[in-house]
Amino acid sequence: MLLEGKTVIVSGVGPGLGHRVASSVVRDGGHAVLGARTAANLARSAAEIDPEGRHTAHLSTDITDEAQCEALAALAVERFGGIDAVVHVAAWDSYFGGLQDADFATWQSVIDVNLLGTLRMTRACLPALKERGGSVVVIGTQSAVAAPSQVRQAAYAASKGALTSAMYSLARELGPDRIRVNTVLPGWMWGPPVQAYVRFAADSEGVPESEVLARLTERMALPELATDGDVADAVTFLASDRARAITGQSLLVNAGELMH
Repeated sequence: MLLEGKTVIVSGVGPGLGHRVASSVVRDGGHAVLGARTAANLARSAAEIDPEGRHTAHLSTDITDEAQCEALAALAVERFGGIDAVVHVAAWDSYFGGLQDADFATWQSVIDVNLLGTLRMTRACLPALKERGGSVVVIGTQSAVAAPSQVRQAAYAASKGALTSAMYSLARELGPDRIRVNTVLPGWMWGPPVQAYVRFAADSEGVPESEVLARLTERMALPELATDGDVADAVTFLASDRARAITGQSLLVNAGELMH
């Protein structure tokens, strides 16, 4: 029960990683406060994770709006008495392309969500985090440090790379208040987005899904993709007191595709 009695805000709760992180928080004894833009997704996730509603709360939240970030933090304090950790899953990852075809207005929007939105949500939680000390866990991406060959997401990778750089400064700034800041960098992660990619690629190429999946896993040291559950388990560890001396670190969860 790594998070027994702890209250954890999870942003970006949809059908994929955000849901798995919130589920892991409750599984490990904590209270999960769910935020995302789509209220229906939040209600569905909360009902599945915690049918009796004793260990979850949720509020529709757009992390580009500072007041909405503050409202989610206030809900956590009102419902469960404080905040012990905040996990940033919310991200804009659906804009594809590189430099030559870049729409820089869209790039600015991606940065506003992925970089500035994460910082807004973190700042909204600071007063409560300072009362207890605690943990900030950012979901980054392996593509911020090694671009994949299959897809091009330059804006997403750049915004997440900037966020990883910001993490080092935040760890120094917030350390005196016993607030730890770390980043988890998933690679190809078996969950709804990658499952959809595998189906799409298989249909487009007229090959079995197993062939597409094999192309992904052949680069892994372990013979399978990490799952969204594996990433969620890494997050709950970093959010817990078991990681009390870990801050300013980036943890790759990628079945050994990239090592450093």
